[in-house]
Order: sequence, then C-alpha cells, then structure tokens
Amino acid sequence: MLPLGVCDLAECVGVARGAARAFAGARVNRKRLTRAIDNLHVAFPDWDVDRRREYAIRSYEHLFALGVESAIMPRLLNEDGWSSHVSLGEMSSSVQELLGRGFPGVGPRRACALITGHTGNWELLGYTMALLGFPMHALFRPLDMKPVDQWMRRTRESRGLVLVDKFGATESLPRLMGQGYPIGFVADQNGGDRGLFVPFFGRLASAYKSIGLLALKYETPIVCGQARRLMKLDEVPGSEAVGRVGFTAFDGEPMRYRIDVVDVIHPEDWAGQSDPVFYITARYRRAIETMVRRAPEQYLWMHRYWKSRPKHEHQGKPIPRGMREKLEGLPWMTQEEMGRIEAWTERDSRMLGERARNESNETTIGG
Repeated sequence: MLPLGVCDLAECVGVARGAARAFAGARVNRKRLTRAIDNLHVAFPDWDVDRRREYAIRSYEHLFALGVESAIMPRLLNEDGWSSHVSLGEMSSSVQELLGRGFPGVGPRRACALITGHTGNWELLGYTMALLGFPMHALFRPLDMKPVDQWMRRTRESRGLVLVDKFGATESLPRLMGQGYPIGFVADQNGGDRGLFVPFFGRLASAYKSIGLLALKYETPIVCGQARRLMKLDEVPGSEAVGRVGFTAFDGEPMRYRIDVVDVIHPEDWAGQSDPVFYITARYRRAIETMVRRAPEQYLWMHRYWKSRPKHEHQGKPIPRGMREKLEGLPWMTQEEMGRIEAWTERDSRMLGERARNESNETTIGG
C-alpha cells in the first residue's frame, strides 16, 4: 500500500481495494474466503455461489479501505470538516436518549448503551458521536502493535472518545455505567459455547450476556446504530443501487458515510418479558442483522459468527421447549423464521454428530 503522504485518499483507497482483491483470492487466504462464502450462504440462501464469492471479496475491499480511512480519519473529521464526510440520517430518537442521559458534572444522568456490529465503519461511528460533544467510552481490544495501539488511543481520546480495554471490562464497565457515561459496543462477536444463543440470520448464534445484564441492572436504553459507507451508483451492482446513494456529489476525497439509528430499546420494552436478557440480546442482534442487510458488502463475513453451538446441538437434540417458547415469544418471530432456525439446528446437530463419530473412530484406530 502506498503511504498516505504520497498519494491522495482516493488513490490510496483504490490501491487498498486492489490489494484486497488480490489477497482475498490468494492461496494463503483460501480458508477465510471459504468461510466468508459459507457465512453469506447462511445469511442469503437464495444467492448463487458466484454472487456470494463476489460479496465475500467486496468484504475484503471494505476491510482494507477501512485501514486507510482509520489512518486518515483524525485529519478529516474535525469540528469544521466532519460534515463533508458524514451525513446524519435517522438519529432523532438516539439524540434524545443521549441528551436525556445528561453530561458529567451537569445534573443527574443515567447510562446509555450504543450498539453496532462489524458493519460499515464502527470506528467512525463512535469517533463522530464524541466529536459532536457526547462523552463516549467504547469497549476496545488492545492492538498487538504497541505504537499503533498508543496512536489509536491518543487520536480517539483527543476528540473525546475514551477506549476501554476489553480485558478488565467486567470491573470498569459497571463503574462507568453507574457514573452515567454512554458506552459503545461492537456486539456481534461470537460469545462462546456458554454464551446466550439468539437468532442471527435464521440461525442460532452465541452472544455475550453482559450487555443485557448491564442494561437490566442500570435500566439503560440501548441505541443500535450504523455508519454506512455511501457509494457511487457504478460501485453498486444493478438494482441494488436503489436507495444507496446519499451524497449528491462525489468530488474530492471518497470517505462518505451516513449514520442511522436502526432501533432504540427502552427499559419499558423488556419490562414484561419472561426473560429480559434474552429479549434484549435477540433484539439488538436483530438490529445488527438489519444493518448488514442494508450493505452486505460492508460486513466482515470472514469472522466466525456461528462457530459456537448450543448444548442441545452437541447432544443431537431438538430445540428445548423453554428455548422454543422464548424464540416463539419474540414479537417479530414468524413461522418462516422459526422454520429456518429449526432447519439449521437439525443440520448443525447432524454435523456435530458426524464430527464426534469421526474423532472417535480416529482415536480408536490411533489407539
């Protein structure tokens, strides 16, 4: 990749995208590309394999472009120039929630959780909110390269975005939420075999319980939002270009995003639920699914979103009655969606059983 000081942003992004397509199809990346294609099959079962492969490669283009944009973002997003790169869309409800929380040292306040996924530009989302004057804290996994990690912290904190280490967050997050700070989460990571399993594109996916538990404890509204890259018509295939362009002009630097709020989950929404944490988790994962559907090429499909499987699948059993009742009790659940979840459960149970038998046979032969 050319240094950012040598070429303009458009040229750097172009070089990054070209490198991304080459890397995506390289032999060394074959396993991850296959995983991305398989994940797209879960989300969009009607797509043919060529279309899934193209969107998997576009996901790499998006990731590499994010690297360039993250490096240049502190220069472009400032008090004077941010509106040339960011358009504020459906945000009225979230602004009311943030304003209603209050600010440190100014009257009473309660926490507010802000949720997004690995879709669009999650870095820009938190950075812009902090730039606009909202005192943000965001959960952050420290980078392995210490100089880059220090640069990330310094540049983000210069605009009011404080990065909270993922390691040790069990102690720091309750304290911050108790003090009334808005906390940002990228909330689509795999939560492990002991996580809370909720629907995600019609298949059970593991999610961390912590967000729901914190929201329940502090009666915290949850704002689900996305910073989506806006694209030229010739960058979006066919009819999918409809409704995808928000800026009328694309002269100059190409980093153009629109921030939208997809859903706001209020404490009263889960008050009557039999399992509030399950409801909260299922609802914000549904909001992330909506974000992904708006721009599937801007999602990191190479991640292991469905890696962990629930206990009943490991045991080769159908969905337990208690879980089924909670799934069917979700206000947005349909028979078609429930059928997809059941079909994937049957398929995953069968696959896990075959894997266990193969491992048992290998052990017997080896022994």
